[in-house]
Amino acid sequence: MAENHDSLLKHFTPYEAKANEEYMNQAQGDHFKHILEAWKQDLAEEVDRTVNHLKEDGANFADPNDRASQEEEFSLELRARDRERKLTKKINDTLEMIENDEYGFCDACGVEIGIRRLEARPTATLCIDCKTLAEIKEKQLGK
Repeated sequence: MAENHDSLLKHFTPYEAKANEEYMNQAQGDHFKHILEAWKQDLAEEVDRTVNHLKEDGANFADPNDRASQEEEFSLELRARDRERKLTKKINDTLEMIENDEYGFCDACGVEIGIRRLEARPTATLCIDCKTLAEIKEKQLGK
């Protein structure tokens, strides 16, 4: 999952804001829509590769050790796809936020999340300060 995100981020041009440009204007929204749609496409292609892999390599090995290794490999792959399915839902929710002009602002305090943070984590819903506080609280509560 993370490697898809990292490889995706190598293939976009960072947004260059113009002087006195309004935050999260149409051009910025389009920039993030493009990033999110490309990420979603990468995830869909990964799902297709997994399905093909499971079909092609789904041999029944006579040796119990070989069969166990294959089942473990498939299990790990399916868990990764489940995480990606959840990420796809989050991407869809984020695309909807862009359409509703609700994207780019912290859910907790309402300040601008910032272009660079959103380029690093396009589905971010918290500014860096609120995210840091949430992580500190998590650690204190032992979650």
